[in-house]
Amino acid sequence: MAFIYEGNKRRAISFPLGGIGSGCIGLSGYGQLVDWEIFNRPNKGSSNGMTHFAVKAEADGEVLDARVLHADIEKDCAGSFSEQNFGHGVPRTALMGLPHFRSSVFRGAFPFAQIDFDDGGAADSFPGKVSLEAFNPFIPTNEDDSSLPAAFFTYTVENTTNRTLTYTLAGSLKNPFSEKGGENRYEQRGGCHVLHLCDRAHAPEDFAYGDLTLATDAGQVDCQEYWFRGVWFDHIGVFWKNFTAPGPLKNRRYEQTAPADDVGTLAARMTLKPGEKRAVRFIISWNLPNNHNYWLEENGGVPYTERDFARENSAFKNAWRNYYATLFADSAATAVYGLENWARLYEGTKLYQEALFGSTLPPEALDAVSSSVSVLKSPTVLRLEDGSLYGWEGCNAATGSCEGSCTHVWAYTYAMCFLFPRLERSMRNLEYEYDYKPDGGLAFRLMLPLGREPWGFRPCADGQFATIFKTYREYKICGDADWLRAKWPRVKRSLEYAWSPENYDAWDPQQTGVLSGRQHHTLDMELFGPNSWLESMYLAALKAGAEMAAVVNDSESEARFRAVFEKGKAWSEEHLFNGEYFFQQIDLTDKEQLLQYNQGDTIVGGDALGAYWSDELGEVKYQVGEGCAIDQVLGQWHANVIGLGEVLDRGKVRSALRSIYRYNYKPSLRGHVNPCRVYGLDDESGTLICAYPEGRREPVIPVPYAQETMHGFEYQAAVHMVQEGMLEEGLDLIRGVRERYDGEKRNPWNEIECGSNYARSMASFALLQAYSGMTFDMGRRCLGFAPVVEGDFTCLWSLDSGFGVVELQGSHAVLRVLYGSLTLERLALTHPGLEGSASVALSGRPVDCRTADGVLAFTEPVRIEAGEALEAVFAGI
Repeated sequence: MAFIYEGNKRRAISFPLGGIGSGCIGLSGYGQLVDWEIFNRPNKGSSNGMTHFAVKAEADGEVLDARVLHADIEKDCAGSFSEQNFGHGVPRTALMGLPHFRSSVFRGAFPFAQIDFDDGGAADSFPGKVSLEAFNPFIPTNEDDSSLPAAFFTYTVENTTNRTLTYTLAGSLKNPFSEKGGENRYEQRGGCHVLHLCDRAHAPEDFAYGDLTLATDAGQVDCQEYWFRGVWFDHIGVFWKNFTAPGPLKNRRYEQTAPADDVGTLAARMTLKPGEKRAVRFIISWNLPNNHNYWLEENGGVPYTERDFARENSAFKNAWRNYYATLFADSAATAVYGLENWARLYEGTKLYQEALFGSTLPPEALDAVSSSVSVLKSPTVLRLEDGSLYGWEGCNAATGSCEGSCTHVWAYTYAMCFLFPRLERSMRNLEYEYDYKPDGGLAFRLMLPLGREPWGFRPCADGQFATIFKTYREYKICGDADWLRAKWPRVKRSLEYAWSPENYDAWDPQQTGVLSGRQHHTLDMELFGPNSWLESMYLAALKAGAEMAAVVNDSESEARFRAVFEKGKAWSEEHLFNGEYFFQQIDLTDKEQLLQYNQGDTIVGGDALGAYWSDELGEVKYQVGEGCAIDQVLGQWHANVIGLGEVLDRGKVRSALRSIYRYNYKPSLRGHVNPCRVYGLDDESGTLICAYPEGRREPVIPVPYAQETMHGFEYQAAVHMVQEGMLEEGLDLIRGVRERYDGEKRNPWNEIECGSNYARSMASFALLQAYSGMTFDMGRRCLGFAPVVEGDFTCLWSLDSGFGVVELQGSHAVLRVLYGSLTLERLALTHPGLEGSASVALSGRPVDCRTADGVLAFTEPVRIEAGEALEAVFAGI
C-alpha cells in the first residue's frame, strides 16, 4: 500500500497541518490550503481567500510560464453549497481562474504529505518539475515542538529543460484581519525573511485579536507587502500581472489601514542549470492567543445546562491564553523558531514516520494507526494555558462537538498515552482535580474555564472505571510512583464509589463485584442490571485498583479490591455467557425495576420511568438484552493493552469475539436497516454496535446506535481480535473502516462519529501493541515484546522517556532508541529463534545479564541513549 491518491481519490482530502492543540490548516488533494481552523474553533469548508503558492520560470528577460501551485479540481464547479456561493461558480478567491497544473499525485503518510504537480506531458507543460512536502513537527515525547502553531512547506523545483532557467517560488498570504484594519510588514530576522500580518482593529486582550506570518529562509527573496487595493477583483488581476512580469517582484506598501482584502507575498528566486534542483522552505504560522468558552455564550456545543457562566460562578473569568501564546510572543517568533530549528524538527518527525511505516504490520493497520493520530493535530484538542490537554469528542462545522474531554469517549484512545505521555497524564490531573466530587463520583465532562462547578449529570460507569485503570496505565508508562501516590486517595475513592451509599445509581452496593444498578454509558443512555460490557470495565478497574494499591503499599485496599474482583469475575462468567457470547441480564417486561433507580434526569429529559418505559410496547427501551454487542468484552481489551491479565475467561472471550465477527461484521451494508446515523452505506462493509442473531430476542427499541458502524468501536474489536490471534478477522474489520476513507467519499485524515476528527478513532493505535505484543512497566523498568506474527518483525515503540524500534530477526534481537532514552532492568522477548542463553551488547559494549525463558535480566540498569542499540544474540536450545 503506497498511500497514493490520484484522480477522484483526491476529492475529499484535507490533510491537517498544525500543532497539538494549536489549530490547523488543511492541505487539499489538489494542493490548495483549505479548512482554516486556526481561530480557536473548527472551521470546516473555510478558506483564507487568495492564499496560495505559485511558480514561474524565465530566461533571458522573458517569462516562459507561471502557474499557481494547485491542480485541476474535480468537485463543486458550480460553487460550494452555501447561501452565497452555489450557482456562482468556483470562488474567484480559490484562484482556479489563474493558470495552474493539470494534475497532482498526493502521497499521505502522516505526519508528512507530498504532492507532485504535473501537466501529463502536454505540449504546454511547465518547464520544470515541482513538488511539495508539507508537515508539522510530530515528535513523540516532545509535546511542545509538536504543538507549534504553524504549517511547514518545502517546494522543490527541478529544471528539466536543456537550458539554464530562473525560477521564482512565491507564497502569498491574506491578512484575515484586514477587513477591519490590518497591517502587513516585512522584516529580516537573521537569515529569515518574515512577512508579518498584524491586527490593528482589536486590542491585544480581545478574543478576536491575532496575527499571521509567512516566512522563508531562502537566499534571494523579494517581498510585496500588499497586493493592489481596489474594488471588484482588481487585486487578483494586478497581482498576476506583477508576478508574471520579468524580474523580481516589486514591493508595494500602504501606510494606512483600510477595509480591504490585503494580501502579501514573499518570492524566492533561484537560477538552476539543466538537471539541477533546489528546495525552498516556507512557514505559515498563526497566533490567536486569547481563548474562551464560546460555546456556552452561543449556547452551542453540548453544555447540558441552561445556566450561563455569570450566574454559575462570577468569580471566574471566562478567558485563558492558548499554551503556544505562553511560549511565543507572536506568529513571527514561531516562524523564526521553526525555520531556525527546521532540521532538528524535520529529523525528529521523520524518525517517527519511518519507524511507524517501517513496522511489520499489514498496510491496512498502518493506515489506520497513522491516519487516526492526526486527530491530535485537529481542533478536537486544545492545550490550556498551563499546557494541559483538553479534548472535544470531535468537531462540528464551526463548533466543537460534545465538550469536556469526555471520559467515556477518550477512554478508547491509545495514541496520546504512548506518544505524548505527559499530555495524557495532564488529562488525569484535570479529571481528579476538577471532575472529582466528594462522594467519589467523577463528572465525565470537564467544564471550561477551569474552576467552574463540575458538570451536574450522573457519573458514567464506563468513563469512571476507565479513568481508574488509565491512571494505572499512565503510571506503568512513566514509572513515577510519586505521581501515583498523589493521585491515589481520589483514585481509591472513585473506585469505592461503585458501592458507596452516596451512589444513587447503586452500581454494586453489596460489593459483589457485579454491576446491577443504573449505569450511564457512552451510548448516551443507561443500562439496567448486569451486563458484560460495563461489568468488564468494572473488573478491569478493580484489578488495576489492586495493582495500584500494591504500588503505594495500601495492603488493605489491595486485598479488598482483589476479593471483589474475584467474586465479580466468577459470577459474570457463570451468569452472563450464553455459550456463544456475553449479554445483558434483564427482563425487558419488568417495569418495576426502573422505580428503584428513578432519581436524577436523563439525557433525553425526565426521570427513568418516563425515559425508559413504553406502555405501548410493554418494554424497557434502550437495552442490549440478548444482543451481541461489539463492546461486550471491552474491559478485557483494555486489560490486554495495559497488562492486567485476565478479567474474563479467555476461552469465553475468544468465543465472544468470534460471535462479533459472525453476527456484527457485515461484508456489505446493502440491505442493512439503519435508522441511526449513517457512517457506512451501500456495498461498504462495517461492524454493527449490536446485532441480534436469529432466535435471540431483539428489543423493539434496542440500545441507541445499535445499527450504526462507529469506527472507534470497530477498531477496538479489531485490535482485540488481533490480540487473540484472529488476525484475518481483525483485518476485515480494519479494512471495513479504512476503505470508506478512500479520499473520494471521505477524507482519509478525518474519521467521523459525532462530528469530524473524532477522538475515539485513536483506539486504532493499540494495533501496534497488539501486533508487537508489547508489555511495559516502567515502575519496574521492564519492557517486553511477543509478536503475534511469524518471521522477521520490526515495530515502533514509544514510552515516557523516548521512542524507538524493536527488530527481531532469527536469533538476533535489537532494541533501538531513536529519540530520548530508555532505562531497563528486564527485557522479555518471545519469538521463534529467541531461545536459550544470550550475549548482549549496548552499542558494541558487553552487558552483563541473566537469561531465562527469553527474559534478559540485567545485573545493573541499562540506559540506552538516542542513537544507541541494545543487541542480543540467542544461542538457541
